[in-house]
Amino acid sequence: MAQKVLVFGDIGIDDTVGLIYSYFNDEIDVVGVVADYGNIAREKALANVHYIKDLYNVSVEIEVFGGAEIPMTGETPEFFPEIHGEYGLGPIIPPNVVDGEIIENFFGIIDIIEKYQDELIIVNIGRLTSLATMFILYPQRMQNVKEFYIMGGAFWVPGNATAVSEANFYGDPIAAQIVLKYAHNVTIIPLNVTSQAIATPRMVDYIDMADETKVIKPLLDYYYDFYKERNPNIQGSPLHDVLTLMAVINEDMLVYQTLPVQIVQQNGVVRGQSIADIRPYAVTEETEKKKLHRIAFELNYKKFYTNFMTVMTGQQFE
Repeated sequence: MAQKVLVFGDIGIDDTVGLIYSYFNDEIDVVGVVADYGNIAREKALANVHYIKDLYNVSVEIEVFGGAEIPMTGETPEFFPEIHGEYGLGPIIPPNVVDGEIIENFFGIIDIIEKYQDELIIVNIGRLTSLATMFILYPQRMQNVKEFYIMGGAFWVPGNATAVSEANFYGDPIAAQIVLKYAHNVTIIPLNVTSQAIATPRMVDYIDMADETKVIKPLLDYYYDFYKERNPNIQGSPLHDVLTLMAVINEDMLVYQTLPVQIVQQNGVVRGQSIADIRPYAVTEETEKKKLHRIAFELNYKKFYTNFMTVMTGQQFE
């Protein structure tokens, strides 16, 4: 049976590739998308979801919700057109959201949770503002969610927002801390593994030959151009958000440790830093009563490659 997944995302390039991967994968049933600010403004994120739904003729049963416009810090969000393009889809300019489209429908997320109860998995691949808001507004109902997968954090590896901080946690560290404090069955997919989930240009060209994925090549070519300019040694595009969705149905693709995690709140280079307590005596009967988090630290690239290429091409890779 396909896993019922509710996606929270800022719908830039890798978010979009993740949604397309889910569309081609029969093991994932995306039942809703919450479009947030992050890589781009919320209204552009909403437009991108509708564009992808129309492009692939996706069922109208996949509900789209307008998420947060600003972080809980109250700051004006900073967007990154050099990474994801002006509209979040690299060189592609999607049509605007149709006039009259319901955007302030955030409360409808609770209907999804009520409908699927303990079948539902929430995957957060953007800033955590909207997800944190759910815990503030509906703490009891959120206990009905089966588990949470979060793309975020960098543990003893370089960050991508600061030297030590990953962008999703950096963008709203208050929200990140709320989610990690109150959510249960949390799996964190950090830069430690997502930076290794590389789609090479050769992989992208082969996928494009399959002719079903439509926009994958222009998206990932644009993405790779940015990363290669920043790091000439990189071999391809890191699929941060795709790997997070893949983790939901590929338990053996990653190696995990379960540790307590805190998010640094103060400003400066350490803002949004994810700190895992690895002291051997840190996990005691007392700390086990608090929230522990499953963190991915190792990626089996062969399994990633095989699964991604098989799903995206419709051909069996070994």
